[in-house]
Amino acid sequence: MKNQRHYLEQQVKMTAAIGRLKRHNRYFIMGEIALFMLIIASIGVFAMTAWSKSGLLMAVVCLSAYLFTRFFDNKNASNIKQTEQLLAVYTHELEAIEGNYSAFDSGQEFVDYRHPFTFDLDVFGQNSLFARLNRTVTTGGKALLARNLSFEEIQFQPEEIHYMSHKVDFMDNFQALGKGRIIDTLAMLSLQNERSEASCPQWFSTRWSLIVASLMLCLLPLLIILSLFGLIEGNVPVFYATLQFFIVYLVCNAATRHIAKRTAKIHREAEGFRQLIKQCVSLNDLPLSLQKEADTLRNAQQQAALLTSIIDRLDRRGNILGLMIIDTFGLNDYFLIREYLRWEHDFKTQIAAQVKALSHIDALVSWGRFAYNHPETTMAEVTTDHNVYLEAKDIGHPFLGTKAVKNDFSIENGSYTIVTGANMAGKSTFLRTIGINYILARNGAPVFAKSMRTSSFNLFSSMRTTDDLAGGISYFNAELRRLQQLIRFCKHPVYAQGKPADSPSTLIILDEILKGTNSLDKLNGSKLFLENICKLPVTGLIATHDLELSKLANEYPSRFSNYCFEIELGTAVTYSYKITPGVARNQNATYLLKGVLKEIEGLSTVQSQGETAGVVG
Repeated sequence: MKNQRHYLEQQVKMTAAIGRLKRHNRYFIMGEIALFMLIIASIGVFAMTAWSKSGLLMAVVCLSAYLFTRFFDNKNASNIKQTEQLLAVYTHELEAIEGNYSAFDSGQEFVDYRHPFTFDLDVFGQNSLFARLNRTVTTGGKALLARNLSFEEIQFQPEEIHYMSHKVDFMDNFQALGKGRIIDTLAMLSLQNERSEASCPQWFSTRWSLIVASLMLCLLPLLIILSLFGLIEGNVPVFYATLQFFIVYLVCNAATRHIAKRTAKIHREAEGFRQLIKQCVSLNDLPLSLQKEADTLRNAQQQAALLTSIIDRLDRRGNILGLMIIDTFGLNDYFLIREYLRWEHDFKTQIAAQVKALSHIDALVSWGRFAYNHPETTMAEVTTDHNVYLEAKDIGHPFLGTKAVKNDFSIENGSYTIVTGANMAGKSTFLRTIGINYILARNGAPVFAKSMRTSSFNLFSSMRTTDDLAGGISYFNAELRRLQQLIRFCKHPVYAQGKPADSPSTLIILDEILKGTNSLDKLNGSKLFLENICKLPVTGLIATHDLELSKLANEYPSRFSNYCFEIELGTAVTYSYKITPGVARNQNATYLLKGVLKEIEGLSTVQSQGETAGVVG
């Protein structure tokens, strides 16, 4: 495939580049050692021989050469790091194509047993849809992607995902910036929320304080000049310089310590935040739906650079001797506080929008990479109609790859499809196929089908109910609670965090209603539930082993229909995994159990032969 070829070619290219850069690194180190020795020798010539001018000149030349070499050495080291990060991107994408997603966050913290559908449809957790999708490098982008998949926030347009899927170099470099860490952009919001507690006096930002500071800056050089001309005593500028340092230090120290405390938690993220924004503003030919985010990030670029500058200057304050010099001659702490207050003012109403815009691009990279990695997919047509409707041709489960058996299927508003079939015939997989592809379609992402057309409706599933022995909740009780949650959701659709859903109609996906009771009770209870749920704006897709439930199609032919996954029984069980109209005829539980029980017969035969051999002996 084209994507695999791209990753392989870039992997080879990056591996060769890393080897070349590391050789350069050795040369730079050797050069620095040689130049340092020449500097020492030149100083010795300057101090101990008559060739003092030549020694001084040589020392200056060698020092300049050393600084240049050191500069390029640092640049080379940075290039090695960037190239290694790119290599990791290509390596992990090749692993993902092979089905290994261990390099990517699985979103385990988003697993919610009570969510309307994410737990049943394997949206979060190991080997989940999130694990296959997630390429986010920021906390904000990761949270947004989780909200997309949970239907809490759907904001991507198909043209955005299509656009990003063709910006392969951008996606490569964007992901590389976050390799080995996740950039905590949400810490920026945390800092914004804490600014109300700031202890930086606002008079630092006033014009009068700037006038006083300017006079102080001019007075010290003036005193030095006057002392050089003998107009004042030489100790006057020394005394004033000492006094000025202590004034600046005492007045500014509390505020600078406060700033350091506020920015320390995002020290590591600030540079990454700036680099990501710089990468984002390099995008061109943006679709109209992304123009707002692009404008926001362009405005954020200078502000992010200012924050990085503030943090760097705070770091330099750790050098006491340097602090004395820059505070005495440059009033560094005063101007640092003024910059922080300017940054604080500028970000007061903008930082939330900037984090949101960056999170949007970050999550979009995940969707774009997903589309790029799966060229076999196609874009679904999603209408704004809130009645339940879905029609798909050759739809398959996204997790099965080339092993997926494709099916044609359609769902009409208000209909109830009863799916019967033997164990392992494909019922549960098919239900998840419909659910997961609908999640992709609603997010503007490509689906695993030849074609798919769907309306915009709500989704609720009950497929994987679990008991809670510690909480005193039996399996049957857990099933009842889930069905109660389903009814309440269908009456008043609300997704996580109390957010109302955007449609009155709901598709429910159920796998074996009331598994925790006996067969007759299960049948009567299932019929009672389905007959009553019909009173709500609900459409159903229900898998069951209970063939009696299929008789609802005879009682309510306008609402219920039967489909099945049939198997063939012979010398072995044959599974077609194709859905067809009708009711399943063959079941395989007894057939397969007989095969297991043969081991008992085989064991008895061996024991009998052993006993016979003992008697003969």
